[in-house]
Amino acid sequence: MGGGHSMDQLTSMGIVDARAGLARGHFTSAELTQAFLQRIEQVDSAVQAFLRTTPAQTLAAAEETDRLRAAGDRRPLLGIPLAIKDVLMTTGIETTAGSRILEGFVPPYTATAVRKLEAAGAIVLGKTNTDEFAMGSSTENSGFGITRNPWDLERVPGGSSGGSAAAVAANETPAALGTDTGGSVRQPAALCGVVGLKPSYGRVSRYGLIAYGSSLDQIGPITKTVADATLLLEVIAGVDPRDSTSLPVDVPMYSAALTGDITGMRIGIPHEYFVEGIQPEVETAVRSGIEQLALLGAEIVPIHLPNTDLALPVYYLVVTAEASANLARYDGIRFGLSVDGETIFDHFRQTRGAGFGPEVKRRIMLGTYALSAGYYDAYYLKAQQVRTLIKQDFDQAFAEVDVIVSPTSPTTAFRIGEKMDDPLAMILTDIFTTSANLAGLCGISIPCGFDANGLPIGLQLLGPSLGEEKILRAAYAYEQNTEWRLRRPEL
Repeated sequence: MGGGHSMDQLTSMGIVDARAGLARGHFTSAELTQAFLQRIEQVDSAVQAFLRTTPAQTLAAAEETDRLRAAGDRRPLLGIPLAIKDVLMTTGIETTAGSRILEGFVPPYTATAVRKLEAAGAIVLGKTNTDEFAMGSSTENSGFGITRNPWDLERVPGGSSGGSAAAVAANETPAALGTDTGGSVRQPAALCGVVGLKPSYGRVSRYGLIAYGSSLDQIGPITKTVADATLLLEVIAGVDPRDSTSLPVDVPMYSAALTGDITGMRIGIPHEYFVEGIQPEVETAVRSGIEQLALLGAEIVPIHLPNTDLALPVYYLVVTAEASANLARYDGIRFGLSVDGETIFDHFRQTRGAGFGPEVKRRIMLGTYALSAGYYDAYYLKAQQVRTLIKQDFDQAFAEVDVIVSPTSPTTAFRIGEKMDDPLAMILTDIFTTSANLAGLCGISIPCGFDANGLPIGLQLLGPSLGEEKILRAAYAYEQNTEWRLRRPEL
């Protein structure tokens, strides 16, 4: 390996360290990329984070970036290999959204967020596993097998971006893109002991993202450090003429927020987020994290978010209704799986019956019911009205505080299969994350401790819409004054 660096040394690096090593000529992008491909080959049969890799294509791209660097190219991510959640379109690389219904589908275009990474010089290592169409909290609902948590292979990595989070935690990639519809970047980041950033709704273009809940979905980075997440956000954020929901707002230099100084920052602690049913070790670690922020000069302010208990039912009505509409296109005629039937109706039924897994069918049925004549006003419309109340709770809170802190997940990683027969228990794992999507807020999960079984615990920081600089500033200050980011699972 380059400059005397072993595979383990190279694969332990995040983006900032890898960038520095490449710039100083300590190793080449080809050597760095080869190390990650070897690491994937070595451990991914156990972790199953990747659905597919493209080694020849990836190495050729790495060698090209080395030539460009030698010629003076200084793009911010030049030669950095990254993993992409398999709900993001990639030209020439099969994209399935974790579903059998899209098996063999190779997109004709690339998602804007991925295109921006490539334009900044990054290289795609491969596509990571996901709950089918991002519907799940554990990555057990993939049509292509279960991803395992690198800290304990008998446990889930969280979901739906479990493949991306597990790949980062297992040192199979320096960083990855995930997507967050109700917590699906932050919750797996918490369960895998890495950093997961959900940008504000509209901050990152959704063009080329296979839609689940269009008013909730947001693409975000999963990384080893807050600085790495900040760097990726700077690259992928910004308006996109192809996405009418992307916000026409300039992208600040987010890295300028990483000062380490949070003196006088007002941090809100919502009474409603410390409820019965939280694993005691999670509450202890999060309260200890809050004390650490206070020691760093932040002012701790108790706050109320009175409609918190309505967030989950509202979320599941809105998201299933949007899923029902978004998944209508998978009919066996346009693209993807096609199973012949005697009549056109039979054709639809056979195709969708064979192609969709049970969780996707459940959500389509729920959403179609909520949108049906006679029920639309009672369910979907009412949910949208309560969604406005939830947003108003946050607006009032952010008039008083800069950032809100809570647990990311009520428990650490649960055992594979533990909640599969109880969809409601699975839904409750998103209790602290869904509100941010309903209100369009930004949020980040950072490691803040471990339980008695050595499983990671996540601290969630929420900010107002376009308040990324605030949560990044607080997260970075906390991270730099604790040791949690230095621990990695032994595989």
